[in-house]
Amino acid sequence: MPIYEYQCGACGHQLEKIQKMSDEPMKDCPECAKPELAKMISAGGFSLKGSGWYETDFKNSGKKEAPAPSSACGTSACPAANS
Repeated sequence: MPIYEYQCGACGHQLEKIQKMSDEPMKDCPECAKPELAKMISAGGFSLKGSGWYETDFKNSGKKEAPAPSSACGTSACPAANS
């Protein structure tokens, strides 16, 4: 269930409330009891876990792996050092 943030237009009180998406929005402020509560717009946080997401499954698809370094690399006979 999402967490909604509210702010009272009368007294400025802010609160968070866990509600179902189908629940009616809160209207009455728990501090001053006036019907001045309004939902605030805030960034929702979530994370994607498990297999099937870009980072774990598809990041390298279609790319060719770089050739393994020659055993001669690391010495003056390394072809990469001579180019």
